[in-house]
Parts: sequence; C-alpha cells; structure tokens
Amino acid sequence: MAAQLLTIEVDRLDPGRVRLRLAGELDFDTAPELIAAAAEVRRDGCQDLEIDLTGVALCDSSGLSALVVVHRSDIVRLTGVGPQLASLLDRTGLTELLGVERPAEGGIRAAG
Repeated sequence: MAAQLLTIEVDRLDPGRVRLRLAGELDFDTAPELIAAAAEVRRDGCQDLEIDLTGVALCDSSGLSALVVVHRSDIVRLTGVGPQLASLLDRTGLTELLGVERPAEGGIRAAG
C-alpha cells in the first residue's frame, strides 16, 4: 500500500503572518515535512503561524508530535480541525496546549 503524500501550501497573509494548508496524511513519514515548512517560514520572518488541517485525512502520534514541535518555536493556531482529530487532541491534553480554533457550535476554543 502506497503512503498518501502530504501537501503543504504556504499562504502569506500579512507581514509576519503565514498559513500552512495541509492535505493528506500527517504521520511518521510526513511529519518532518511540516516541521521543515514551519522552520522555513520562521526563517523568512513569520511570527504568527496558522496551520489549516481541513485537508488532513489522518494524523497519528508522529503528526501530533510535529504539531507540538512547531508550537514550541512559533505562535501557532490550528484551524480546520475535524471531529476525529479534535477528539485525539482532547484525549491527549493537547487542546489546551495548542491554539485550536473550532466552529462556535463545537464549543471548544483553547488559547495557545
């Protein structure tokens, strides 16, 4: 079975503000790509990073670890968090650590 690729689209929103749009699987094989992309935009002066997870079909423990690594280096907000990933973040206590933006009816907002 071939691993699904992770694509990362970089949107420069304002000076110092960047959105990374992820699509595919954030797992052991692809998590380093997220860390590298975040490091690259940080080198370019990004101080406020939004990670859009709308297109992420799967996130495993390596993906969660990558999100924590990126969080340690940047001001990070997670958007587009689906129900399965939201549940995983809740169960691991990462909702409180990472800046998770969810729709108002979802009721979960955490400061990052």
